[in-house]
Amino acid sequence: MEMPPNPGDARSINAAAVASARNAGNAESAAAPVRIRSIVGGLAGNMIEWYDFLAYSIFSIYFAKSFFPSDKPTVQLMNTAAIAAVGYVARPLGSWLIGLYADRRGRKSALTWSVMAMCIGSLIIAITPGYATIGVFAPVVLIFARLLQGLSMGGEYGTSATYLSEIAPAHRRGFYLGFLQVSVVAGQLVALAVMLVMQNVLFTSQQIERWGWRIPFVIGGALALFALYMRRNVTETEAFKQSARQAGPSVGQQMLQHWRQLALAIGITVGGTVGFYTYTVYMQKYLVNSVGLSKETSALISTGALLLYMPLQPLFGLASDIFGRRPVLIFFGVCCTFFSVPLFTALSHTKDPLVAFLLSFAGLVMLSGFTSVHMLAKTELFPARIRALAVGLPYALTTAILGGTTEFVALRFKASGHEQYFYWYVTAWAAVSLLVYIRMPETHCRKIAAIE
Repeated sequence: MEMPPNPGDARSINAAAVASARNAGNAESAAAPVRIRSIVGGLAGNMIEWYDFLAYSIFSIYFAKSFFPSDKPTVQLMNTAAIAAVGYVARPLGSWLIGLYADRRGRKSALTWSVMAMCIGSLIIAITPGYATIGVFAPVVLIFARLLQGLSMGGEYGTSATYLSEIAPAHRRGFYLGFLQVSVVAGQLVALAVMLVMQNVLFTSQQIERWGWRIPFVIGGALALFALYMRRNVTETEAFKQSARQAGPSVGQQMLQHWRQLALAIGITVGGTVGFYTYTVYMQKYLVNSVGLSKETSALISTGALLLYMPLQPLFGLASDIFGRRPVLIFFGVCCTFFSVPLFTALSHTKDPLVAFLLSFAGLVMLSGFTSVHMLAKTELFPARIRALAVGLPYALTTAILGGTTEFVALRFKASGHEQYFYWYVTAWAAVSLLVYIRMPETHCRKIAAIE
């Protein structure tokens, strides 16, 4: 015989439910400051690492003479670009070592080690004597320092993306991951700001070429020490803690099981990597070497365009939370495929700094569809047990092969008298990724958990 419900029992159940909800809310409120502090720590460290890594390319127009004596500026830039590419070649190894460490020992510890390597590499560049003092050993030491930076950067970006995707609120991962690219651009802007202050306030161009170029790398080493302090206070992600408690196949076995996702991650990346290093890092040199603007004007144009580009990242990320990752990536693929050649052709025919600024910014708007969401789309493809490695390694391989050689390819085409071929080079890789975006599955509804 079924007993009638007891009103007292119902009230007790309701009270327990209310208390449980209140406790959950209190726990979430208590966790919010820790989450924000960890996100800020992760982003600050990423910004500083990108400052250190990109300062090499930004200041190479000044220190090229110190390491590669030549009467041809384009040849000097080609040599420094080749060593810059060495840093990208080291990135896959760094991604493997630091990504594997992050998946086995934790995101927090891996991020700490990566920033230590960057600190050492920057300080070595700062104190290395030039070719006139130690001859061929100068570029050799420069190569070693760039290798250290490459190892650090290889593990940094994928692990940072993994960390932020796991610690961000599930319904706003796109918005929060957009700030990852803000930190990348902020690092570049800090380097550009240092350049502008040095150019316009502190030194002459001759002083910067003789010895002033070392100052940004001293600053980079000091900032890396600050990033090390910041990262000692971040919290580990729950997704990693859950995966660490669960038994499963080895990392190698899981990587093999996810080979299709790894191939997809490479396809997502190829067009955007070439686009990123074209429209951000190389653009400043293009404005000087091809458009014919002064170094100072080119630096101002690049800085202004990047300042407007930064707030677009979380906005595009938010759009991906609402509409999905695919539509945002397709926006980039369509724009970069159909408008890169016209944009660079127009740039090559202008001498007006305002027109150059507007065209540079147009390229960055197109690029935002990729830079804001591509790392998040890849983190959503893999389980936590292999996420840092599986996200970072394809990205590092792609940047080593395509991103790190973008400047060299551009300068090589220019030296051969066929600079317009480079415009089609950018277009071709964007078209490859566009085909991938059209066919890839949507990922934004997937859970970021230990095991999917």
